[in-house]
Amino acid sequence: MAKMIFVNLPITDLARSIAFYQAIGAVKNDQFSDDTAACMVFSDTIHAMLLTHDKVRQFTSKKIVDAKTSCEVLICVSADSRGEVDDLVKKATGAGGTADPTPTQDFGFMYGRSFEDPDGHIWEVMWMDVAAAQAQFATENA
Repeated sequence: MAKMIFVNLPITDLARSIAFYQAIGAVKNDQFSDDTAACMVFSDTIHAMLLTHDKVRQFTSKKIVDAKTSCEVLICVSADSRGEVDDLVKKATGAGGTADPTPTQDFGFMYGRSFEDPDGHIWEVMWMDVAAAQAQFATENA
């Protein structure tokens, strides 16, 4: 069985966050959702758990950081093309997110941008041509 990842994100407005993640392509799994949390599925192996602050406090006594003013984590997902990178950032912006809170990365063989969700969580979206990257690294290390 493939390993799965569940990214747990503290959020301030559950309905707004569900709408945002649906707008960028995630599907809500009602089986693991209630009025305190929502499981948003990106793929068979990638899920975002949107948790109200009261729900997060059930798992930790640590202070919940404000992701708009502090960096808690940078989440990165892969894309199949440069166009898909741009498309996802455009969807996020159209759904109330902020485009490119981190610098765009363009190395020819690798291209990445980012977006910030309404609660300030930063998602990077990266595409890489693996063969071109391997050739680049081989040339540099020759």
